[in-house]
Formats: sequence, C-alpha cells, structure tokens
Amino acid sequence: MEYPFALPAPTRLDGREAIRRYFAAVARMPLELQARNMTVHETGDPEVIVAEWDYDGLVTTTGRSFQVSNIQVSRIRDGQIVASRDYHNHLVLAEVLGRLPTLLAALASEKQK
Repeated sequence: MEYPFALPAPTRLDGREAIRRYFAAVARMPLELQARNMTVHETGDPEVIVAEWDYDGLVTTTGRSFQVSNIQVSRIRDGQIVASRDYHNHLVLAEVLGRLPTLLAALASEKQK
C-alpha cells in the first residue's frame, strides 16, 4: 500500500502486518469518516480499478467537521488487493487534527537537507 502524497514524505506499507498496524493506529484517531459520492472506474487492465469518493469527516475531540476527497488505484488479483495507491489531501487532515504546525516544521526541515 502506498501513499505517494503523504507528508512530509511518501509512505509505503509492505505486508499484511504493516497494513494492520497502520489501520489500527488510524482507528484510534479521533475521526469519524462517512464516504459519499463513491465511483469505481474500470480500466483497460482487468486487475486495476480506480475508485474516487468524498469523505464527510468529524474530529470527535473538537466537533470540527470537514470534507476531503480521495482517489485510490488498486490492483486486485484472485480476490485479493495486491497493490494500492491512495491519494488524499494530507494537509486537510493535518489541519483539522491540529497537526499542521508540526507538519510544516517537518517539511521545512526536509527542505533544508
């Protein structure tokens, strides 16, 4: 699973255990997400789909609501997801979770390297 637009740097999760740990951490975040406007696009490759949707979100600790769009490109083989690239707006999530200053500092640090 890849997050090419993750900030401050792209993220790649290899293997089921890494993916389990990642989503367990996401589940502990103070977020409620409701997907809407889901569209699945077939491609010329029968193993590949492109899905797009919007999230209506709520930060449960502050009551702040937000919207963020998402696109995911997945390769499915024998009923299993074998590769996935997830494209969402990490700045929106950092901002609504109060993590934007930390993210901007990390980006500035990366730029200085």
